[in-house]
Amino acid sequence: MSFDTLLKGGVLPDGSPADIGIQDGRIAAIGPSIDGEAGETIDVAGHLVSPPFVDPHFHMDATLSYGQPRINASGTLLEGIALWGELKPLLTHDAVIERALAYCDWAASMGLLAIRTHVDVCDDRLLAVEALLEVRKQVADYIDLQLVAFPQDGLYRSPGARENTIRALDLGVDVVGGIPHFERTMADGRASVTELCEMAANRGLMVDMHCDETDDPMSRHIEQLAYETQRLGLQGRVAGSHLTSMHSMDNYYVSKLLPLIAEAEVAAIPNPLINITLQGRHDTYPKRRGMTRVREMLGYGIRVGFGQDCVLDPWYSLGTADMLDVAFMGLHVGQMTSPADMRRCYDMVTTESAAIMGLPDYGLEVGKRADLVVLDAGTPVEAIRLRATRLLVMARGKIIARRERSPMQIRIPKREGEIDRRFTVPTER
Repeated sequence: MSFDTLLKGGVLPDGSPADIGIQDGRIAAIGPSIDGEAGETIDVAGHLVSPPFVDPHFHMDATLSYGQPRINASGTLLEGIALWGELKPLLTHDAVIERALAYCDWAASMGLLAIRTHVDVCDDRLLAVEALLEVRKQVADYIDLQLVAFPQDGLYRSPGARENTIRALDLGVDVVGGIPHFERTMADGRASVTELCEMAANRGLMVDMHCDETDDPMSRHIEQLAYETQRLGLQGRVAGSHLTSMHSMDNYYVSKLLPLIAEAEVAAIPNPLINITLQGRHDTYPKRRGMTRVREMLGYGIRVGFGQDCVLDPWYSLGTADMLDVAFMGLHVGQMTSPADMRRCYDMVTTESAAIMGLPDYGLEVGKRADLVVLDAGTPVEAIRLRATRLLVMARGKIIARRERSPMQIRIPKREGEIDRRFTVPTER
């Protein structure tokens, strides 16, 4: 056999040793030992070869805007929304594109090759929508970019938001979004869920709704979302993002709610970095930390994917496009420290999020697109622990980012040498 590229000696996420042969932008062969000619043979011996990272929840129209026109002094969600409202009239088409492309460069360097971004449609100009549609075209050769029509200020609360949502979908936006808990009344919130789901059903689109992103335990729009999903036959096409009110809900009610979500096949997208930062701001102590009930959801078979949400914007002053940071924080806040749970956290920033986004060509399988990342780690759990260096990123069979492994040198007397923080975990008895 002959290949354009042959990766030798890698380790797959399931622990299997694997060579990977790539031809014409696709995976042509995977096996423990592949012999053949190649335009380039790359030694990845002992390194984790993974499908690329996936971010199922982001706000690219706001990214890298931190400090414009001012900084979120309180650190709250509501001030972030107000600050974004101040920034929107100042946006220009070129500036949104420039910041988004810069972020996509960051993402590519980190092996993040699929992003679902919510785009505010409450600006009558639809400036951000048109800018990100252009960005989607420009990055199509290396990033799968899905756009969500997001009425940030409320479908009914914001004049023109309903019409703008429809206009955005007509322009080619991929997913229907919403924010029911931000409507003026609970009744309006429920009605918005119904109308937006009907909009998606009529167009054959997916739904991804900011849902119950609040500390209020009575914010229960996820129940309506699960109901509409079943009523309209949208199973497997709907996600509820954030769901932070669930950390404050009565346990008995949650014991009823989780089976409903599972039955409707609604996915959940917590955003660990942002949820624990924005929530609980009105608490003294004990202080709620905001992330939804991930372990309990997994126990019911609910699909869960972790999102980045924000990087250097009105809501969050940090971030580097590293989904391993997201998994690392989610693992800690969710107290998911068993080997199996830690492994699942890796899936939540790769395969599970890819399934939520409905990416048909994703994964390390023969015939799939050759999108992958090589990490300086031996296992997924080690990759999370180290927030492992990306050694190579490949998109559509082309290497788009690469660096040499360079361990730290120490010069302590009698301890000179290289420091390698990789660690072989003893086999469990």
